[in-house]
Amino acid sequence: MITSTSPQCPEDIVVSVEATEPAAVRVAAEAARKAQPDWMAAGAAGRAKALGQAADAVQGAADELAALAVREVGKPLAEARGEIGRSVSILRYYAQQPFEEIGATHNPSGAGLLFTTRRPRGLVGLITPWNFPFAIPLWKAAPALAYGNAVLLKPAEPATACALRLAELITPFLPAGLLTVVAGGAGTGQAVVEQADVVSFTGSTAVGRTIVAAAAQRGIPVQAELGGQNPAIVLPDADVEAAAGSIAAAVAGYAGQKCTATKRVIVVGDAARFTDALVESVRALVVGDPAREDVTVGPVIDSAARDRVLAAAASVADAGGRLLTGGTEVGDLGWFVAPTIADGLPADHLLECDEVFGPICSISSVASLDQAISRANSVQHGLVAGLYTRDIGSALQAANRLATGMIKVNAPTTGVDFYLPFGGVKSSGYGSKEQGKAAVDTFTSVHTVTIEAGWQL
Repeated sequence: MITSTSPQCPEDIVVSVEATEPAAVRVAAEAARKAQPDWMAAGAAGRAKALGQAADAVQGAADELAALAVREVGKPLAEARGEIGRSVSILRYYAQQPFEEIGATHNPSGAGLLFTTRRPRGLVGLITPWNFPFAIPLWKAAPALAYGNAVLLKPAEPATACALRLAELITPFLPAGLLTVVAGGAGTGQAVVEQADVVSFTGSTAVGRTIVAAAAQRGIPVQAELGGQNPAIVLPDADVEAAAGSIAAAVAGYAGQKCTATKRVIVVGDAARFTDALVESVRALVVGDPAREDVTVGPVIDSAARDRVLAAAASVADAGGRLLTGGTEVGDLGWFVAPTIADGLPADHLLECDEVFGPICSISSVASLDQAISRANSVQHGLVAGLYTRDIGSALQAANRLATGMIKVNAPTTGVDFYLPFGGVKSSGYGSKEQGKAAVDTFTSVHTVTIEAGWQL
């Protein structure tokens, strides 16, 4: 049984459903494979129309879906509304992708015709996290569908209700069985990997590596977006107050539960002034009921997540560091943690070298931009890095040297554009990128066609 509860009110059961057993996953996979040829036969116009109708349906239910995200995963209301708006935009963007070119013609070596084309891979297995319960399933499913595939979606257990409601809204416009939500835990996810022709995963590095290995054993493509230990570098010429406000929101907005959240702040030069400004900005963030308009920091997802953040904070003093703010529970109900900043930590401390998924980060200082880049690149992850400066030369130097999939200058590490490639390097990503036109590489295969002249066709 899968039971999803509200993190701000753990006694509130949002949904309780039977877990999808492997045998049921196989049945769903068979139904999806039967539906997929009809979906391809609908052509570009048919697929575009269906995705446009799905966008209209999601937009029409925007208030309901935002409230559901608040209730089930504790997303602050303003962020939840933003996610639904983004989800609609994703569907509308990919509704146009069926009309894009699917190959290219080339000059043949002899007389005749030489061209490439793309085909859908078939059955796509999607394994998605809880923190973006609508946007991430859609930025995977929408391109998969646009290119002609069928979909099995296995959401994270804490986002089960969101995934089921999303499917209720969009499946009426698709052939029966083409997209199915299979709720469950690790066993259900394993069954999806065993049935799919390609897998796209977003989640922790540890789980992602097991999925990559399982897909590789089957010889199927896999795309994985994994963890982040994202740095924000602050140069001496940065606007201190603006940078502090931007970084504070990236550290603790949605309780730091984003793979792109800032986890390390590296100040070049004397860090005292910036540290004070960051602590002040973090303390100004409103912690509380995510249904309130003024709240930016809601609960972490469950008691285990809360305990990990509190344990990391408690370890700071033993490592010779200082807690500058936070490190405590907030309130008597739900899984709330005060946004936490620590400094003076050694490079091998957990907060410096690995991801703690919550509203917590470390701050350190170095003498030069070279040292800041070296420190930023010293961890296993490489998802996104931020740089705050007024100097274009420093910005370009950092953009060329930071070992991350994305580099953002004078902008928070959080927030991505759905029409551009998204993904990390090193332990933060595996396979092709997500979103934008880069998604075509995950969800289609390339075929080369040669037609020699002179034959009777």
